Amino acid sequence: MSTPPQAPLPPPVSVSVSVSLNGSRNAADGPAVPLSPRALAESAQAAVAAGAGEVLVHPRTPCGRESLSPRVVGPVVEELRRTGVGVALSVPVSIAAEPDPAGRLERIASWTVLPDRAVVHFGQPDAAELAQALLARGLAVDAVVPLGGAAGPEPLARFLAWPVREPGRVRLSAELAAPDPALVAGLRALPPVPVLLYGRDAAAWPVLRLAARCGTGVRTGVGDVTHLPDGRPARSNAELVVAAREMVARESAARAA
Repeated sequence: MSTPPQAPLPPPVSVSVSVSLNGSRNAADGPAVPLSPRALAESAQAAVAAGAGEVLVHPRTPCGRESLSPRVVGPVVEELRRTGVGVALSVPVSIAAEPDPAGRLERIASWTVLPDRAVVHFGQPDAAELAQALLARGLAVDAVVPLGGAAGPEPLARFLAWPVREPGRVRLSAELAAPDPALVAGLRALPPVPVLLYGRDAAAWPVLRLAARCGTGVRTGVGDVTHLPDGRPARSNAELVVAAREMVARESAARAA
């Protein structure tokens, strides 16, 4: 029996589609992955022209390592803005970029060029402290909470234990291991913050379809998935955004009907 569409989760985010430009991908993942600041800017421009309302970028050193250094983050943010990417820019503050918790705090304190948002994974033990430091610097925060699969209950429990004093500047980004409506239903008891749902690789498109049915924010991009809904390899982030917008439009029309 098919699962009926879920009721919307209030409040929905204001953007239709967020795009993850590169994520943890590298050159081995194919030509659609932008690597240099210039390639990232060009990819972001095309994705925004295709309808993306927000851009997530993982800044990297010339050798391809993720970094929170102001000498890496600043030039990437500046290049995207210089080339006219006018939507909100997000960067992740993760263990992959800086393994040491104190080092992460020091890095964000040293930023001279700020993105609009920062992504904090609540699988990290220091997530609440890190999120609070980012809010203090004037950035909005995406709290990533993995749900289902091997994630376990700790990330969600950590998020629930964090007193969200500025709900207007915090968004819950729930990474679903599978398009399970029960996982989404469990979010209705959370603090009144915007919700974005996304999946990765094989879960990416089924979760996006579920998110569209639920009325939450959605995310796509090479950082999450490298193939289109029909299985063909994606040629660019813009192509993924177009496919995501088409899916959102179909599901939204079905929900309205």
